[in-house]
Order: sequence, then C-alpha cells, then structure tokens
Amino acid sequence: MGCLLCGFCETCLRLRQARLVLMAGATVGLIALDAAPASADALLLVDVNSGQVISEHNSTYPWYPASVTKLMTTYVTLKAVRDRRLGLDALLTVSPTAVAQNPYKMGFKVGTEVTVDNALKMLLVHSPNDIAVVLAEGVSGSIEKFAEEMNAEAHDLGMTQTTFVNPNGLPADEQVTSARDLAILARALILEFPEYDYYWHIASIRLGTRIYRNTNRLIDAYAGSDGMKTGFTCASGYNLVATATRGGRRLIAVVLGAKSSTNRAIKAAQLFEFGFATDTPVPGRGALDSLAPIAAPPPDLREDVCGKNRRRRLAKDGDEGDGAGAALAEGTNAPGEQRVLLRPRLRGASLLTSGLAAGIPPVEVYTGPVRDDIASNASIAPTPKKALLAVAAKPPAGARLSSFRRQHLRGLRERRR
Repeated sequence: MGCLLCGFCETCLRLRQARLVLMAGATVGLIALDAAPASADALLLVDVNSGQVISEHNSTYPWYPASVTKLMTTYVTLKAVRDRRLGLDALLTVSPTAVAQNPYKMGFKVGTEVTVDNALKMLLVHSPNDIAVVLAEGVSGSIEKFAEEMNAEAHDLGMTQTTFVNPNGLPADEQVTSARDLAILARALILEFPEYDYYWHIASIRLGTRIYRNTNRLIDAYAGSDGMKTGFTCASGYNLVATATRGGRRLIAVVLGAKSSTNRAIKAAQLFEFGFATDTPVPGRGALDSLAPIAAPPPDLREDVCGKNRRRRLAKDGDEGDGAGAALAEGTNAPGEQRVLLRPRLRGASLLTSGLAAGIPPVEVYTGPVRDDIASNASIAPTPKKALLAVAAKPPAGARLSSFRRQHLRGLRERRR
C-alpha cells in the first residue's frame, strides 16, 4: 500500500494513523518511531512561535545533554555580546585548559587567538570541545564561573531540570537536562537572537585547506532544516536538537538517546513530518513550560550504545560521529562533494536526501584578528537575498549587526543596483 507523505510505507502509515486520531479529537502521545523501552529515548516536538507541544515522549525525563550543552554556551556568549561585555570581533586566547580537553577538538596550540565569531562558527558546526572552553574563559574567565552563568540563565529561562558544570558537555554526573529544557533553550535562542540565526545552520566551515561539515546531518539531508546542534556520549546516546521551517512555520525537534547519528536524524525527520502534517494542536498537550518534570536519575546507555557487543567501532565520549560521521569530522571532503549519509535499510531513511547542502560554499574561519579580505563571507547559510535585504532594512528589535554582517549586506545592496 502507498503512503501520503514520503513514499516510505510503514513510517508514513503510522504518521497518517496518528493524524487521523488527531482529527477525531482523541488525545495522542508521540507517534511510534522505533520500539524501545520507556527510558531508552526521549522525543519532543514543539512549535516555535506558540510554544505549543505537538508531540512528546519522555520529554521531562532527566538526560545527559552531551554536546547539545553547547547551545547554552552559545546562548551565554551571545548574551554577553548583546550586553556589550565583548564583541564578535574580540580575540580570545587558547589556554592550557582548552588544549587539555577531549581529543574531539580543533587542536589549536596554547596561545592561539581566535575571534568570538570564528569560535562560534567552529563550535556550532564541528563541535570542538576546546573551543567551548575558549569561549567560556573568554566570557567569564574560567569554566567554573561560566558554568555559574549557564545555570543562572537556565534558571531564568525556566529550565528546571538542568544543571551545567562545563561548557562542552563532556561526561559529568551533575550535568543533566531534559528534552523539555533543551526545547526551551532552543526556542530562546531563536526568539531572542534572530539576527544570529545563521550561526546554527551553517552547512560547513573551511579552516585553511580543511573543510568541516556540520555534525547535524539534517542540514544536508532534510529540506527546510535550519538548526541546531548534535551531541553524543556513551551514557547519553546520540542527541539532537533540530529546527526546520516549512510554509512559514518553524518547529523544534529534540531527540535524546538514539542509537546512532543516522538514527537520530531519521527520528527528528519523522517528528518534523508529523508536525508539518498536523494542522491543529494535539488535544491535551499544553505549552512547553507546562510539561511536568519527572524526578529520576538519567539513564546510562553506555552498554547499549558503546558496549563491546556492538558491531561498529566503539564510540568515544564527545565524538560527534559514528562511522561516516567521524569521517566527515576529519574535514576530508572536497567542496561540493556529494556524500552518502544514509543507510536505506533503516526505517524512515527515505525522509532524508543526501547532498542538499553540498553546493553551498563553506564559511571561512581562521585564527587571529579579523581579516578584511574575507570579512564579507559571513552569511553562508542559504538565506534568500530578499530576506537578507529585509533584515538590513529593518533589523529585529534590539539587534546589533556585527561589522562583517553589515559589510555583507551592504555588498548585496550594491549588487542589486
């Protein structure tokens, strides 16, 4: 039997059945994506504008955030920029503490300088653990003081299940969050910092001769994907906070505890398909902040995700990729190179298409002070020219465009004349 959404029979029939229940006025939970124990994953789908929960499963169950922690690192950094504590062009110095982080990093030497802007691009595309520390020390002076700021912001945002002890998400028993809290954070980033939205949907960066593709596979594989951040440790499983826009409607999908980077991308795509096919709010589902927290210890998925019985290579804490994902992180892909992202045998793989972002030129990143020769190469995210011109004409309230952003927008206007 055929399906109505994407041609993948089993998955789409489930989506259709779920929607029929909605239309009948019944209360439904999350669609059945993959059979799993109740504590094996957490899933949440939220409308950005309204904050309405569309679907959820274990969304208030405590979880280890892994590198999605870097969304809060980004939030605190951008708030410091907005408060004029530092600028995007400010130089930060790589410290011995940064160099000592988990090997999944940029690998700069002690004393190397990098601007806040370049550090944010590296952080959100390649997810280097050393750069998270560079930002933390640059904003607050130390990891400990930055963690205090992270926790203060989490409290103010209503992230009642969240505690941070480091800026990169490397394993720490005290570093805990939930799908609900991560959706609150993602929504705050989108609504409070619209002028910086391009940071979390850059397809790739170039450092010298090396190209690093975004660890978020949806950027390259799901039409409409426009953010945000991946995460992985053996204890947390493969995590993803993703956003997508279709028909002017933007959704946030949170997937925690997936078995692989491909699996988390597929689950997020399934959530988006369900959400974009759902015209009305889910009966019985309230606003995001109305979800009741669950008091329980975070699940430890170490044996299931990284156990010795796994056929694939053992994953390492903080390593964003498994198999193909790790190869991407090495930066070996040539510009425009098409990549095989998916394993068609996985349920729901037909929702994703390889190579959507392959033709987008990478963002140039570099060490040292601002370079005028590439300062205009800032809007690499595939934003239509009309949208950029609209931003230039009328920036969001409270927005302060960086110098390189202003130069780029000025160049667009000149080319239009």
